[in-house]
Amino acid sequence: MSETKPAPIKKGKSGKKLKITQVKSMIGASKNQKATLEALKLGRPNYSVELYDDPRLQGQLRVVNHLVRVEEVK
Repeated sequence: MSETKPAPIKKGKSGKKLKITQVKSMIGASKNQKATLEALKLGRPNYSVELYDDPRLQGQLRVVNHLVRVEEVK
């Protein structure tokens, strides 16, 4: 059986890097929101990740915008 590997994460067209910090707990969040936080490699308040800005990321951030804080990294 062949395994499929996820596509490599590329720099977004804008080249901006965003720091995403979870500020609220997942308790009470919908399954969709929990899955999105896990996909962003978050899971507990005050965890942070730095990711390149792209349309996929913007869609994920729209789902969990009330649970995270987004800052642009210089």
